[in-house]
Amino acid sequence: MGKRGGAHRERGGARSVLRADGPPRWVAHWLPALLIIGGTVFDVATPMNYTASPFFSAAPLVAAPLCSLRATLTTGVAAVVATFLLLFARGLTDHTESLTELATVVTVAGLAIVINRLVRRSGRRLESVRTIAEAAQRAVLPTPPARISGLAVAARYEAAQVDARIGGDLYAVQATPFGVRLIVGDVRGKGLEAVEAVAIVIGAFREAAEQEPDLEALAGRLERALRREGGRREGLDQFEGFTTAVLAEIPNGAEGPGVLRVLNRGHPAPLLLLADGSVRGAEPSAHALPLGMADLGVWPDRADELEFPEGATLLLFTDGVTEARDGGGVFYDPLERLRGRTFPGPDELLDGVVADVALHTGGASTDDMALLALRRPGRRRVWTGWEPGAERVRAVPSGPGTSSVPAA
Repeated sequence: MGKRGGAHRERGGARSVLRADGPPRWVAHWLPALLIIGGTVFDVATPMNYTASPFFSAAPLVAAPLCSLRATLTTGVAAVVATFLLLFARGLTDHTESLTELATVVTVAGLAIVINRLVRRSGRRLESVRTIAEAAQRAVLPTPPARISGLAVAARYEAAQVDARIGGDLYAVQATPFGVRLIVGDVRGKGLEAVEAVAIVIGAFREAAEQEPDLEALAGRLERALRREGGRREGLDQFEGFTTAVLAEIPNGAEGPGVLRVLNRGHPAPLLLLADGSVRGAEPSAHALPLGMADLGVWPDRADELEFPEGATLLLFTDGVTEARDGGGVFYDPLERLRGRTFPGPDELLDGVVADVALHTGGASTDDMALLALRRPGRRRVWTGWEPGAERVRAVPSGPGTSSVPAA
């Protein structure tokens, strides 16, 4: 606290109530009142050469970004009235000093009202931007259906910044005449140019996935789409724009032969989580450059074929997962962190990965994360009746709608 006549300045640095990550509601309701009450107690309990005006000046400034206009105005009036009554009760002989204190509180209260209006207006603009960004994300990266060709599907997009809603990470999955095809990728760069590139890659994938007979041809279509886009751009992106990506195909979905084909273009390798808790990394047999970098060299694409057994889950992610670091600089290793763990479904798996990354980094992630998981349903033994001297059972797909009912 300052002595009478001393200069004092308070800054209202709290965040607006319009922000989703703002302070608890009780702060907005009680902190300004507590400041006024605390200032009154301080003024009564201290000698006359001490002033409580910093308390009364701070109260409307705290209310300005946290409360409504009416609450801010009420707080300002209460602070001015409390200052006046305490000065009157003290009966100070130095009227100039008393008027200066009162004028200071009145001025700060007026500024608090102006700040409140500016914060509320900025908050409305921010909400409008968020709404537009969310609509853009839903348009570019729509949430996939929970089931595609019998496969359980889940997707997540986790922005590194709280206010962000979309960036350069991408995913898509769809049923095609050749099976379920999917892509997870990461576009170089940030901002609107990255979002534009995401839209181009996703659009090219959705069209080519329906037409191209194999993943190698599909990758070629994406390469050509990015090269056309690079030719239309000027500056650095014309030469250095690229996208790391993983393409995968599950022939005939859950009813297929249990085969998974993966083509990797410079992206973190997917993981295959088996029903017993073991984890396999789907490392590429031959490394290749990201999409959009054909000018630096051409290598023939090669899709690797893996077993995709019943009850297994395919997990794909961007480098926001593998490059997440803890306080000691140790990178997050999803293969080691997920080994020995089982999850009821792909949604729970993605929730677990996101929570585990946040735990590893202490909530200080610096890059966006896109995750996509597909599970092939397992089979379980169901009672079907008796045969002489033996139990007769049959295997049925596990999942919603199945039941263990004895056969008639």
